[in-house]
Amino acid sequence: MNEITLQTMKPNVVEKLQNLARSHQRTLEEEITVILENAVLVDRSMDLIRESLQEPKVSNFWKGLEKFRLAIENDGLQFTNDDFADLRDRSVGREIVL
Repeated sequence: MNEITLQTMKPNVVEKLQNLARSHQRTLEEEITVILENAVLVDRSMDLIRESLQEPKVSNFWKGLEKFRLAIENDGLQFTNDDFADLRDRSVGREIVL
């Protein structure tokens, strides 16, 4: 197992991380690991988006989707339901008077 020691982290940051860990029912170490893993995935996703913007436009949606899926597979990225758990706004919305 790799070891990372953070000696200069501000106490209020540590406290917020501990609160996050508690709210997700994880240990502090597990919470920090998830945060770092997600940061790496987001960074790689942004790289893929930048690359796609620099390449010629694909006129066919399905060709573009296939290219995206291949890039995800080649990088070994995996998405789970947890990645999308808090994505949707679950509010009831606003009332509309007709």
